[in-house]
Amino acid sequence: MRRNSRQREPEQQPQDPLRSTRFGCSFSRIFIWLLLLAIIAPWVWSLVSDQFSGPPQIDYTKFRAQVRAGNVEQVTVQGERLEGEFAEEVERQTEEGETETITEFITFLPSFGDEELLGLLEEQGVEVRTQSTDTFPWGTLLLNLIPIGLMVVLGYLFFTRMRSQGQSMMSVFSMRESQAKPYDREDERTTFDDVAGAKGPKKELQEIIEFLKTPERFERLGGEIPKGVLLVGPPGTGKTLLARAVAGEADVPFFSITGSSFMEMFVGVGASRVRDLFDEAKKAAPSILFIDELDSIGRRRGAGLGGGHDEREQTLNQLLAEMDGFEPNKGIIVMAATNRPDILDPALLRPGRFDRRITVDLPTMEAREDILKIHSRNKPLADDVDLRRVARGTPGFSGADLENLLNEAALLAARKDRDKIHRAEIEEARDKVLMGLERESLALTDEECKLLAYHEAGHALVAVALPNADPIHKVTIVPRGRAMGVTQQLPERDRYIYARPYLMDRMAVMLGGRAAERVVLDTTTSGAENDLKQVTQLARKMVLNWGMSERLGQVALGGESQQVFLGEEIAQRREYSEATAREVDKEVKAIVQEAFESALDTLRSRRDQLDTLADALIEREEIPGDKVLEIVGEERKEEVETESTKTGCVS
Repeated sequence: MRRNSRQREPEQQPQDPLRSTRFGCSFSRIFIWLLLLAIIAPWVWSLVSDQFSGPPQIDYTKFRAQVRAGNVEQVTVQGERLEGEFAEEVERQTEEGETETITEFITFLPSFGDEELLGLLEEQGVEVRTQSTDTFPWGTLLLNLIPIGLMVVLGYLFFTRMRSQGQSMMSVFSMRESQAKPYDREDERTTFDDVAGAKGPKKELQEIIEFLKTPERFERLGGEIPKGVLLVGPPGTGKTLLARAVAGEADVPFFSITGSSFMEMFVGVGASRVRDLFDEAKKAAPSILFIDELDSIGRRRGAGLGGGHDEREQTLNQLLAEMDGFEPNKGIIVMAATNRPDILDPALLRPGRFDRRITVDLPTMEAREDILKIHSRNKPLADDVDLRRVARGTPGFSGADLENLLNEAALLAARKDRDKIHRAEIEEARDKVLMGLERESLALTDEECKLLAYHEAGHALVAVALPNADPIHKVTIVPRGRAMGVTQQLPERDRYIYARPYLMDRMAVMLGGRAAERVVLDTTTSGAENDLKQVTQLARKMVLNWGMSERLGQVALGGESQQVFLGEEIAQRREYSEATAREVDKEVKAIVQEAFESALDTLRSRRDQLDTLADALIEREEIPGDKVLEIVGEERKEEVETESTKTGCVS
């Protein structure tokens, strides 16, 4: 039943552009080590040769005894070193305890000298030779040069690494300077026309630009220019893009920097960079500073068991003082972006520092359509592509997700050698983004395919039957990512308020797979793991946060969201007793069981439709939502279109 994965020819690996650079670095390192070996080798060789070559050494006492006995023919004196020859062989005891005979010897004068030695040698007629001790001290010179050579090599490696990273030698001495980059409008200019959706944030930021362009318009009524603007929102919603649009629209200097650029391994660098950044901005005032990922330096001070990072806190303290400290700070607007406002220090968020907090939320369906239009400007779309339908089928997607969706579709179309992007490529790209790549190498048995088909058919049939469930978009038993099969539902519109009947039907749909396993096969499998986790989490929210439990009443027991700091997580306590906790567990179980019974009743009453849909899945592997309705004999639910683009209630 499974398709065989196609054999692909091995693609030619592209050359690494850094290969030559890496080879050069490896060659230079080898050269340096060879140079060090050449410097050290003569010194080591001289020590080894002195230790293991030349005549054997004897005691000075034995040497004097041989002189008195007249057994020494000649002696060569070099400082305290005495080297000579015996007239007859002399026995010598080795370190291993063996006895050997020698005719040459080496010995050394004692440190206190021997004034009688010269007379004794003349008396015995020993030939005395002398050698100068003023030879060049190669060993001493090498011992002094080795540390210097090592320092030179380490310095060379350090500056070579800096140069490979695009830094100069002077960057070591300019480490305390600001790393902010001025915005160049001539290079790439982004305006508000390039930002789709986000009407509220654009309106607020346009007012900031008006402050800078015509300050007298607001000052005549006593208004003051805001000192700080904080952009808050999930990742990918366009906070940095809005900042670039402000830089392109405003006719004032714009400096951008990331929060992590303030931090270094050296103490005091972060605070110094903050001072230098504001000094540059003051010289160019009126100006705008943009700090991306503010939470990297703006975390709450003193959080956690062991306290905060001292260097980070000093950087934050300097930022607080520069924004609104003892000295006035005029003509500078600080913009910042973060997706974690809950962990920021309260002193950073007070009026006078960040006066305005602008929320950049996930786009609505109309906003998603506008975003798709912008990102499809340079992409040829086929006639069967309806961007409104694509926007409707991507709830919860951010602007970055939509851009990635169209890019993946373009890559898929290019892989098929098409001239335009068709609807099929967009659908395949959406499945790839949401569920991952298709696992073509995974082979399933007939029993596993049957079990998987009934599981997904159970999800789909419950979704079709229940009145408050979202419409079915696609059912597939093709494994993708970590999922063995998927039942996709697309909401008719963006939802912001959830009623209890909708939540109960949603949980029943999630439990439809487990219910199908119980009804058809009278068993349970591990395939419902993710379904059970989601259902339990949703039911617990209904009880703890939304007051949807009749037994517990209209109370919110969930408390605040979990903090990211270890100390706060440990110190956090529940706001209810153990008895209430037991009641919560009972209510969660009761709600889940109610949803499960709803799914069981639905599938038992529609057993024939369940078998038909499962057989169709085994045969086709993937069925669109319209075909599912045809198979089970249901009519498509009427779609609710909201044409109004105004905020607030829609009639």
